[in-house]
Amino acid sequence: MLVVINYGSQFAHLIARRVRELGVYSEIVPSGITANRLKEMQPDGIILSGGPSSVYEKGAPLIDKGIFKFGIPILGICYGLQLIGNSFGNVDGRNVKEYGKAILHIRKKGRLLDGLGKDEAVWMSHGDSISSLEEGFEITASTDTCEMAALENNSRKIYGVQFHPEVVHTKSGMRILKNFVFSICHAKKDFTMAGMKERLIQDIKKEVMGKGVLMATSGGVDSTVAATLIHEAIGSRLHCIFIDHGLIRKGEREEVDRLYRERFENYYSVDASAPFLKKLAGISEPEQKRRIIGHTFIEVFEAKAKELKKNHPEIAFLGQGTIYPDRIESAQPSKNASKIKSHHNLTLPEKMHLRVIEPLKELYKDNVRELGKMLGISNHILYRHPFPGPGLAIRILGEATKERIQILKEADFIFIEELKKSGYYDRVWQAFAALFPIKSVGVMGDARTYDYIISLRAVTSVDAMTADWARLPDSLLEKISSRIVNEVRGVNRVVYDITQKPPGTIEYE
Repeated sequence: MLVVINYGSQFAHLIARRVRELGVYSEIVPSGITANRLKEMQPDGIILSGGPSSVYEKGAPLIDKGIFKFGIPILGICYGLQLIGNSFGNVDGRNVKEYGKAILHIRKKGRLLDGLGKDEAVWMSHGDSISSLEEGFEITASTDTCEMAALENNSRKIYGVQFHPEVVHTKSGMRILKNFVFSICHAKKDFTMAGMKERLIQDIKKEVMGKGVLMATSGGVDSTVAATLIHEAIGSRLHCIFIDHGLIRKGEREEVDRLYRERFENYYSVDASAPFLKKLAGISEPEQKRRIIGHTFIEVFEAKAKELKKNHPEIAFLGQGTIYPDRIESAQPSKNASKIKSHHNLTLPEKMHLRVIEPLKELYKDNVRELGKMLGISNHILYRHPFPGPGLAIRILGEATKERIQILKEADFIFIEELKKSGYYDRVWQAFAALFPIKSVGVMGDARTYDYIISLRAVTSVDAMTADWARLPDSLLEKISSRIVNEVRGVNRVVYDITQKPPGTIEYE
């Protein structure tokens, strides 16, 4: 087993996931963990994650220096490396900072960088750097602006990299982690998704203990897999509710109703579009829209829950399909994490008299899909593109009016339909249309138009923590643009978004 100490990085769970991909169980612990508690866990190795802090700023999360005395191999990543520097040398703020792609120049491969080439593409995200280290540490790699980009101290079993090996942009990142996990830590392969499936089912049975579970389901990958997993554990004691808030895709409700009525004994479909649209009137700020949708969702869900509990008093739990990217972008994994955006599902427990159960909370999307296959869920469901809980409201920049929602539904339907026809739907991680709250001049026939702009977004990704824009054929984009402009009343211009994540996010709001 390996332990990842979380210092607030947006990639802390990604590190743990990479270790699990290597077939080794990994567990995340908070930054305040003591040396004694860590020793009790008996890990084969310890990884110190990155984080948004500077080691020398007031209140920065630090490390119990007793951890360095165990003789257990330690790998510091980014901020984790700076914690090593702070304990065995000095760390300074830099005038030259590194964010994004950099070229790593290997001085000495050593144990950690064994198997790498002379120059390697890596992904950097740091403002501070180590300026000096005591004897025993050897610099094994540098970049043009960071001298100590990788180092090791074999006698102390301490290793570190200033870049992020866990992200896909670091081309040999998995080789580096593999070297640490197996060559340095000598960990054993003991983790499989098949084993996790059985463990999760047993955990649900143990936690629920004969009670019922109420679950908000969207028809998406996450909620479907979570509901199916819970159903596998407790059967008809699961009650699924689908709430149509008027912000879903064209034809979505009909498809979800059919899907869930076939799969679950107890399924309830609620049309609540009117109250949602009424409360969103005049609201443009993204976080305010999310909060309104979240709070209204609670009100509608709670009303239905009270109705169901009259006939099913055994209901005591609220099931959620929350996966790790939902939690990590809401700054849930660590008190040191920087909040990117709120996630409305995570606010549900505040007004519900139900205990929350989130069986997928430690998993990423590809893990969820693998689990779904084991549960017998069709690829049609498992490989649907992600759809945000707040729906089209956060794909309409500005106020989500009834007119704008209808325009976006039609434009998005055309985009997805053409992607599926061309075979590109399954080649991208996520694709959708967004509506800009501004109008541009156009010409249709002999008439001047003044209509909305639709932005098309399609990205490739592995885990949604980083993403690149999809290189769709010009001919396909031309066809999609032509159809939208000609078939969707109120649109006269279509653009294609080529922003990566980071610096952008996949969604607009």
